[in-house]
Amino acid sequence: MQVVATLSLKGGVGKTTVALGLAGAAQRHGVSTLVVDLDPQANATTALDPEPTTATVADVLDDPRPAVLRRAIAPSGWGEGLDVLVGAEQTERHNHPDPGIKQLHRLDRALQRLVPGAATDPGGEPDEDAADGAEQYRLVIVDCPPSLGQLTRSALSAADRAILVADPTMFSVSGVQRAFDAVQTERERSNARLQPLGVLVNRVRPRNSEHDYRIGELRELFGPLVFNTVVPDRSAVQQAQGACLPIQSWDTPGAREVSAVFTTLLGRVLRSGRARTAS
Repeated sequence: MQVVATLSLKGGVGKTTVALGLAGAAQRHGVSTLVVDLDPQANATTALDPEPTTATVADVLDDPRPAVLRRAIAPSGWGEGLDVLVGAEQTERHNHPDPGIKQLHRLDRALQRLVPGAATDPGGEPDEDAADGAEQYRLVIVDCPPSLGQLTRSALSAADRAILVADPTMFSVSGVQRAFDAVQTERERSNARLQPLGVLVNRVRPRNSEHDYRIGELRELFGPLVFNTVVPDRSAVQQAQGACLPIQSWDTPGAREVSAVFTTLLGRVLRSGRARTAS
């Protein structure tokens, strides 16, 4: 199971759009996926249109036992192979600015319950509540809130890779720098396996000199960490989300253009998982 966090410390750059686009690509290519909606706005949950649950991710962060986790996960309305650990406004109560280690690792503990035979209890013994049999999810996508509190740090404590999402504006460039620093800090503090997968620039308009300038600025700062492919600014993205459908099923030229970007991103995510396993 590979855990990927979509991260931005500036709001409005389309972080959730990236999480949804990656989830749609994974579903289209038969990669069993769980989306964890850590943003208290719960926009990813709304767009994924899951079946009703009797618990949410807020309850899982209160108590990461398997029974609570199972009650908070539901099939997505997008179809087979994509589930949601549903978000809720109440998740905000877990967004403390200076959480303790135990609080930070509750999400990781919960997700490890999904890995057959991998979880251990606090004393290091096998966890009897861990999953049995085949791995349920090959990919877990965690949609973070646009702030660096307990929720985002919990995601980074649980993740293998972080996708840093930007848009081509002046303020977003500084947001990417802060997000990159947060990844490096959490890697040193609590999660040695965490790596930045790269910087994905969203909502790019062709032949826009300001956008070209800001993308160049990002490349100067982060070099090859900035993906060569960018997500174009297309109305199909908002149309698909409004209809609670994946961009991959929205049949317009703009949607197909955006879908191709997320297919490329999925390939990079999966290759990074194979590289980690091989090492």
